[in-house]
Amino acid sequence: MLLNLNIIDLAVVKSLDLDLEQGMSVLTGETGAGKSILLTALGLALGDRADSGYVRPNSKRAEINLEFDLADAPLAQLWLKDNELDAEQQCLIRRVVNADGRSKAYINNRPVTLQALQELSEKLVEIHGQHAHLTLLNPDEQRRLLDAYAKNQPLLDSVNACFRQWQQTSKELASLIKSSTDQSEREELLRYQLDELQQLDLANFSYAELSEEHAKLANLGQILSTGQTQVDLLYENDRQSVNHQLNQSLSELSHLAQFAPELNEICTMLSEAQIQVEEASLQLRRFLEAQEADPQRLDDIENRIGIVQNLSRKHHVSPDELPELVNKLEHELDSLAHSSERIEALTAASATLLADYQQQAAELSVQRKLSGQKLQQQISAMIKELGMPQGEFLVDIAALDSATPKLNGKDKIEFLVSANPGLPAKPLVKVASGGELSRISLAIQVTTSSDKTTPTMIFDEVDSGIGGGIAEIVGQKLRSLSHNRQVMCVTHLPQVAAQAHHHLYVEKNNQTDVTSSSVRLLDTQERIEEIARMLGGIHITANTLAHAQEMLFHSDFGTQPEHTITGN
Repeated sequence: MLLNLNIIDLAVVKSLDLDLEQGMSVLTGETGAGKSILLTALGLALGDRADSGYVRPNSKRAEINLEFDLADAPLAQLWLKDNELDAEQQCLIRRVVNADGRSKAYINNRPVTLQALQELSEKLVEIHGQHAHLTLLNPDEQRRLLDAYAKNQPLLDSVNACFRQWQQTSKELASLIKSSTDQSEREELLRYQLDELQQLDLANFSYAELSEEHAKLANLGQILSTGQTQVDLLYENDRQSVNHQLNQSLSELSHLAQFAPELNEICTMLSEAQIQVEEASLQLRRFLEAQEADPQRLDDIENRIGIVQNLSRKHHVSPDELPELVNKLEHELDSLAHSSERIEALTAASATLLADYQQQAAELSVQRKLSGQKLQQQISAMIKELGMPQGEFLVDIAALDSATPKLNGKDKIEFLVSANPGLPAKPLVKVASGGELSRISLAIQVTTSSDKTTPTMIFDEVDSGIGGGIAEIVGQKLRSLSHNRQVMCVTHLPQVAAQAHHHLYVEKNNQTDVTSSSVRLLDTQERIEEIARMLGGIHITANTLAHAQEMLFHSDFGTQPEHTITGN
């Protein structure tokens, strides 16, 4: 159960600290007072996408904190334990949205991903939006509702896992069968290409080393000529070599060092340089003596480089990628050689998966039909109570025309309704008016929620398009849902508000430069006045107040403590 909602600098709310109770709570207020922002805050805290527009003007960030008691949420307790986020029976959720649009989420003061937050939220709160009746027209939503009501999720997951395995197996099998039609030609081509490539001895092949050796042999004359010139300049020319000049400089400076000892360090450096020049000259001479022209080797390398480049262009790869190409071609050839065995194995696997799918899908169909009959009876009874006395609701489950396995089973599920006697049932989208669709949607939401384990349920103006005595019944149905859970409802209907155990009032404050909204819990007298406002509008008469009081006490809500919770 949600114990506390705390908001700081979110849109029109500067600060709000709201304690919540068990049972049914309604949220009312003038249009534009800010009722929607509370649901927005809940949605953000529970994992909705965030952006900078949610942050109150002139604020650095918005923050929403939720506190839950998990005594009535065993699935949430288990999830927290499995994810090492448990803290006895308490759960604290915090969501921070920065002015730049970035956000952070925390569970029990530990940072978590948005996905983790959403996984936990599903086990704590269920929100029914004000446009749920429009979503209801989607066939996939109708299937989802039926499966949720029938508790088919484990079986549905198994069916879909089997379908995906069958689909992957069938795709590979089809590819192999298609390629096997010209298999012999492909095998012949692969063998020719491999023979051509394997002549290069690619196991010991390095194009970079080959290119380096070619460059050296091709420029050997220049290497020998220039190298000998440098040997002369460095050491062997008696009067002009670097060694001779260093020796002369060292001699002159050593003589001066007896008058200027500071020159000793320079002399040491020149002596070391002379040693280095001598060593470099010796190594260069040894290198040059080891070089030998090899025209035949140069021709062989040039020929091999030409072959490599031609094969690279032919196969549209770089020279260095040729060894990898050989591995790829060998693997393909091996696959083709064993394709008949693979085709046989995949055919058997596909048949087994298909049989498993058909069996599980058939079981899913049976479960859907049994639950569909029960669901249509309950919803038909409820829409009669909601002002459609001749209404009949049907869950039509038919086998799909295609024998090919499909995701979510082999059933076509469609919700049908007949609003008047003697008329055949037709799809919701064709027969239901806006008001009728709202009532049918509400009936489905209440019916499919009655046996759920979610401890907190929120209904956002799901009673739109309903009024009069029907609105009172709607309030009673929502109140009945709160017998074993927490129900929150945003409403404009006094008949619904009168049924609540707790009444929260949202009001807007325009006295400062930035508009703000506050929320407070109404006491008995304030509830009477608010319901009267909802009944009579601007001018509230004594009769309106009396009517409001009668509605309130007729709901048998009893009295409640006169305390207030405010946001400022």
